[in-house]
Amino acid sequence: MHAVRLLLDSVLDYAGLFPPAKLDMQPTVANFARYRKGSDAWMLSRLIVPVTRFPEFVEKADPYLPKTADAEGDEPWPLSVLVAPASDRQIVSDLERIERFNERMEDRDFSRAHGRAMIDTIESKATTPHEIDRALEYVADDIFAYFEIPVDGDPRGLIATMASLDAGAKIRTGGLTADAHPTPEQVARFLKICRAAEVPFKATAGLHHPCRQMATDVGCMQFGFLNMFVAGCMLWSDDTMPEAELVQLLTEEKAGAFEFGPTGLGWRRRFLRFDEIATARERFAHSFGSCSFDEPLADLRALGLLPAAETVTGEVNP
Repeated sequence: MHAVRLLLDSVLDYAGLFPPAKLDMQPTVANFARYRKGSDAWMLSRLIVPVTRFPEFVEKADPYLPKTADAEGDEPWPLSVLVAPASDRQIVSDLERIERFNERMEDRDFSRAHGRAMIDTIESKATTPHEIDRALEYVADDIFAYFEIPVDGDPRGLIATMASLDAGAKIRTGGLTADAHPTPEQVARFLKICRAAEVPFKATAGLHHPCRQMATDVGCMQFGFLNMFVAGCMLWSDDTMPEAELVQLLTEEKAGAFEFGPTGLGWRRRFLRFDEIATARERFAHSFGSCSFDEPLADLRALGLLPAAETVTGEVNP
């Protein structure tokens, strides 16, 4: 396996329902079904769905979902579900709704007729340790929770709470406006605190391209998903990595600065073996949400990091 494929294996959570793509449910589930059967499925992870859109998801996804009777060996669709903020009592009802959904999907008679999808991850927002502590009282043991936290202040208390309760931290790395983007220093600090607490992370928004570059439509520099996940993996391998060096890595604009070889990956004087990449991805640098699946693949091919011979899946757009 090439180092870039190991680094990005199952890394992308497809968020076609969200801006800037903001597709309807029908093209979103049609895209996800196509990606799962395509040659690039290795990079795909979960489909992100808000709990408020469950009825629409069940209706539109039903024709595409794998069924126990005629799709033997095809795994249920993995879902990551957005629930109410941890400060909102609605989160309890949302979690109960998720439990009922999974129970219904585990019913063989139901899944034989309607297909299968399983929620194994939830995503919420939290601003205090108490909110996280209280919310996790209601999360089922077989579901992993990520909490999106603000990074413009000191997130150490929030992340420390996640460490003691076995949850993950979510960072918003972009948005539709320039002020929605954190600074490289804020992202580096977030990663360092997560590493110190051994709390895994996922990222969302703004990671549209492999390397950091100017987004003219937003009017600011955006982070690259290669920058983010090389940084996460190298930090996991060496927790003494200085914050200033992390900032340099996160702001690297030249794809040629990253070397992907038959035994590992390198950046400047640092190098990671295959086993170190795999461990870091499993235990620390989990995934990122993107409203496009094809664009990251196309960029990787344009950089020569993936073979051009592999077919592009072709997203359905509104």
